[in-house]
Amino acid sequence: MADNSTAYFYTTKHTEKTGIGAIIREHKGQGKKILRLAAGALRKTYKGALLGPMWALIKPSFTLFIMWFAFAVGLRGSGSVNGYPRFYFMLTGYIPWFYINEAIVQGARSIRQNSQYVTKLSFPMSNIMTFTNLASLIVNVGLTLIMYVILVIKGCCPSVYNLQFFFYCPMMFIFFWVLTWTTAPMAAFSKDFENLISSVMTGMFWLSGIVWDTASVKNEAIRISLYFNPINYFINGYRRTFLYGQPMIAEDNYIETIIMFAELFVLMLIGSHYYRKLRRLIPDVL
Repeated sequence: MADNSTAYFYTTKHTEKTGIGAIIREHKGQGKKILRLAAGALRKTYKGALLGPMWALIKPSFTLFIMWFAFAVGLRGSGSVNGYPRFYFMLTGYIPWFYINEAIVQGARSIRQNSQYVTKLSFPMSNIMTFTNLASLIVNVGLTLIMYVILVIKGCCPSVYNLQFFFYCPMMFIFFWVLTWTTAPMAAFSKDFENLISSVMTGMFWLSGIVWDTASVKNEAIRISLYFNPINYFINGYRRTFLYGQPMIAEDNYIETIIMFAELFVLMLIGSHYYRKLRRLIPDVL
């Protein structure tokens, strides 16, 4: 039965005029609880493993090691991208991608995978998306530190431009957290939607600038269309911050930044609207 949670959502039906207002209210005073749940989500994922949550860093680090071995040892003639060895170019693309992929896929699954909070407890549903994305962000920060050490050894860092991380990382979290306001409720209604997202992400890996330089596209129409890919924006942002040593607003980057904020605003309107409409129905669906 979902009596308690259903009652919770219905009691707030007339107290919030907008979905954003509901989400803000649901997060008031919940900071410590969200942090505990994020840490708990990591422990739960690797429950029973000797190294526990450390596997969240070990698994992608092993992937990075294989990538280094392939390009630095096995494929010595693999060339460079923008004057940098391909391994370092791909390294600065993979690190944000690990988070983005987890944030989108696990964010969409968050409500369904944590249905006990919805059906058995009077728990603010929007907090589920928050602690799920926060758990992925914690891993991303750890991986970024590993990447930073590698780049320092390479001689690419430190640089004053490294401070741009404190813009790109929070904005990346906010963007893909807001995206879950739409995807998580819809995936709770249909597992097909969840499977669709997983399939789309496979394509997005190749359409984003993780393994190739999007700025090198000669067709102007295609190159401009890539500005509307937020994944591409944050991957290039990490490269400007840690590899290229370029300011956030450089050349055409200001256009990408404006587009990113415009997309974020649209996502907030759409996501908050659907969250407000669906949150009262989800307990019964689950």
